[in-house]
Amino acid sequence: MKTETKTFKTINPATGKTLETYNYMSDSEVESIIEKSHKAFTAWRSKSIEARGKIIQAIEKELINQKSDLAQLMTDEMGKLIKQSHQEVKLCAGICDYSASIAADNLKNETRELSNGGKGIVTYAPIGIIYGIQPWNYPSYQVIRYAITNLIAGNSVLLKHAANVTGTAKRLESIFKNAGLPDGLFSVLIIDHDQSDTVIKHKLVRGVTLTGSPVAGKAIGKLASENLKKTVLELGSNDAYLILKDADMENAVKQSVMGRIYNNGETCIAAKRFIAVDAIYDKFKDAFVKAMSEIKLGNPNEKETELGPMARKDLREKIHKQVTESVEKGAKILCGGKPQEGDGYYYPATVLENVKPGQPAYDDELFGPVASLIKAKNEEDAMRIANDSRFGLGGGIFSKDVDRATKLAETHFDTGMVFINSFGLADPTMPFGGVKDSGYGREHGGFGMKEFVNVKSILISD
Repeated sequence: MKTETKTFKTINPATGKTLETYNYMSDSEVESIIEKSHKAFTAWRSKSIEARGKIIQAIEKELINQKSDLAQLMTDEMGKLIKQSHQEVKLCAGICDYSASIAADNLKNETRELSNGGKGIVTYAPIGIIYGIQPWNYPSYQVIRYAITNLIAGNSVLLKHAANVTGTAKRLESIFKNAGLPDGLFSVLIIDHDQSDTVIKHKLVRGVTLTGSPVAGKAIGKLASENLKKTVLELGSNDAYLILKDADMENAVKQSVMGRIYNNGETCIAAKRFIAVDAIYDKFKDAFVKAMSEIKLGNPNEKETELGPMARKDLREKIHKQVTESVEKGAKILCGGKPQEGDGYYYPATVLENVKPGQPAYDDELFGPVASLIKAKNEEDAMRIANDSRFGLGGGIFSKDVDRATKLAETHFDTGMVFINSFGLADPTMPFGGVKDSGYGREHGGFGMKEFVNVKSILISD
């Protein structure tokens, strides 16, 4: 039983200075919130999809109304460029709009003819409280992604956000409330890991969704399955981007750089391994390294800055350790590779060459602005290297022959998503998720609405 009051601080990664101090909730507070969430669900589930959709549209408007303040808060808490924080809020609003527009059709009853001549009806009924454990790298988007689809499906939502973006979590809670969402339907839990485990086991919690590392995914997945709770796990990756011999080199370099440094390189679906075929390897390498070495590292609030700080000190230490270990095992630093001195948790855009199996730069996820450059003999070898990974979230292909690249993506890429001649960003209209150690389940594109519903069969005899 948690009785003593524990506190933690949020830190501005651009300065290393404290932003706010928060108290963890007591066990009794958590229990009260869960019970309130369930009570709110029992009323919400009876609302029409159209009525729920109006609230979701109101949330969209409130996100836009508070865009400047919310964007600044995200930048202060995790260090993303201020312009990218604005882009994130815009994406969140887009998710609300899309979800509200497709929900009625996506969740409508289906009628089928039974084998005995009777009538069958398939319904998609809400199941109750969905508990989300979310990371810090997209403080608003990660929350909106699962919360909006579950709310419009008729469920209620609990959120355990990463501690370093607690302010954003609380701001989103107030945005939902200001938009008219009934009390209890979206609640933030400020809790530690032990308390989180108790929430997963709670009888009123019906589903668990996690975005995080494979290690966290295994732990949460195990605990949830032991308690027979449905899960969706969106985990890490080391996405491979293939540069084929007929690639538009200028575009391939531009998109590869942005794909590696966007969101300060702290994106699960970021471009991480760059596999160029032998015929154009040197040309791509020279241009890519030049562009990465010229990236302006600095204050995320300044317009000219292209790369901000890493979100936490320990994360900068981790990625530097991965770089150092990779070099010790044969990799070569072509640019960057050394933490910036002074205030804040800055790490420069970095490119590693001679990346091979057994190195963190090949085997693991580099969650920061570090690119792994790999030479492939040919197209077939490039695809082999791309799939030589325990991860399977996303990937990309650069080629002027879009039809052939599309065929490669369709038949050979062992990932949940593939991007042609661009780098990966979420689109509300398309499913988002991975395979292998990148997890399972899908969000976006209407698929997320059906992850946590009861697909109910009603069979009517003649």
